[in-house]
Amino acid sequence: MAVGYKQMLAEADSVVQSVTVDEAARMRDDPQVVLVDIRDPRELEREGMIPGAFHAPRGMLEFWIDPESPYHKPRFAEGGTYVFYCASGWRSLLAARVAQEMGLDTRSLRGGFGEWRRAGQPVAERHAKG
Repeated sequence: MAVGYKQMLAEADSVVQSVTVDEAARMRDDPQVVLVDIRDPRELEREGMIPGAFHAPRGMLEFWIDPESPYHKPRFAEGGTYVFYCASGWRSLLAARVAQEMGLDTRSLRGGFGEWRRAGQPVAERHAKG
């Protein structure tokens, strides 16, 4: 294998700024910050999500970000800072790197949604559709 996931994560970690749960909780009140949940819809239905977060499934991310794509979502053209999160922080780190390469100002939530829940932060039981 030419490149494994550990190397991909290390490379992404070297170029993407990660934020802690406490930092993300403070950022959530900033209208220029968008929390982006990239987990599978089944994960959202089962576990909930951060209140006010925008759901963008990982498999559609590049298509939703690119304004040339027929699947583009205007939420990604509004500017500001996009804080990506998944269950544990691995997928979101890779997603934040791709989004950063596509021109967005990105962060990744260290520890993901699991760490958010362990810290006692609020959880919305139903997910918001992208």
